[in-house]
Amino acid sequence: MAERRYYPIFVDMTARPCLVVGGGAVAERKVEGLLEAGARVTVVSPTLTARLEAWARAGAIRHVPRTYRPPDLAGQAFVFVATDGAEVTTELSRDGTDRPALVNAADDPDHSDFILPSALRRGPLVVAVATGGASPALARAIREELESYFTDDYAVLARIAAEVRAELRARGGAASGAEWRRALADLRPLIVAGRHADARRLLLERLEAARCA
Repeated sequence: MAERRYYPIFVDMTARPCLVVGGGAVAERKVEGLLEAGARVTVVSPTLTARLEAWARAGAIRHVPRTYRPPDLAGQAFVFVATDGAEVTTELSRDGTDRPALVNAADDPDHSDFILPSALRRGPLVVAVATGGASPALARAIREELESYFTDDYAVLARIAAEVRAELRARGGAASGAEWRRALADLRPLIVAGRHADARRLLLERLEAARCA
C-alpha cells in the first residue's frame, strides 16, 4: 500500500453529527473530546461504561443499545470506530466508502479516512502531534515532552492575543504576521508574574505602533 499523506486540519464540530461505535474506555475518550467540541454524538454499543451511561441518561449523547448496522451511518459526518472487533472495523470502513461520512478506526490507519493527533491544550491554544499513523505512541511521547514547554501561561497569552486581535479589528486595523511575532516577544514574563493587564496593554501598544510606523 502506498504511503498515506495527511492534510492537517482543525474542524468546527459544533452540532456536527458524529457516530461512535463501541462503548468501552476508548469510546469514552472519543466521546469526551467530541462533546467538548460541541458535536452531536450517537453511540452504538450493546454496553456502555458508567460515564457513557451517565451522559446518555443526561441526554448529552444518544445511545443505540445494539451492535453496529450499516444504516447507522446515515446522516453522520464523522464515524469513530472504538471496538476491538476487526470485522466491524472492516465492515464499517467498507460501508463508509459510498457515504459522505469520514471514518476513523482507533489504531487502524489502513481502515481510516483520517487519523487523530495527540493534542496538547492550553486554553484556546492547541498543539497537535501526529506521525501519519506510523506510531501513535511516539506522537504521545512528543506531546508529553512539549507539555513542559507549553505551560499554563500560554493559555493566558492566547486569550490576550485573541482579545487584542478583536480590538484591533474593531478599530479597523490589522497587523502582519511579522508584526505580531515582534509584538508577542517577551510578554510571557509579565504573564508569569501575574501582570496580565500590563501584557495586554504592551501588546496593543506594540501593534498600534507598528500600524503607525
